[in-house]
Amino acid sequence: MSQQQQINMNVALKDTTPIKCEECENEVFIEGVMLRKISRFVTGTAQDALMPIPVFTCSKCGHVNAEFMPKDK
Repeated sequence: MSQQQQINMNVALKDTTPIKCEECENEVFIEGVMLRKISRFVTGTAQDALMPIPVFTCSKCGHVNAEFMPKDK
């Protein structure tokens, strides 16, 4: 499930599975933003543009798990 597909359900914590950092096994994450530059030739504007992409990073080591990375089209 991606972060864009969060579901509001009445679910007990015991019925869930923890997600751990792939690097250090920490279970606490913070929201971060990846920035991607889009060429002005692609956007058709006078300047390059920035595209913000929200991701979750490990609060201990800063790693971004593969499942939190945006998928390429």
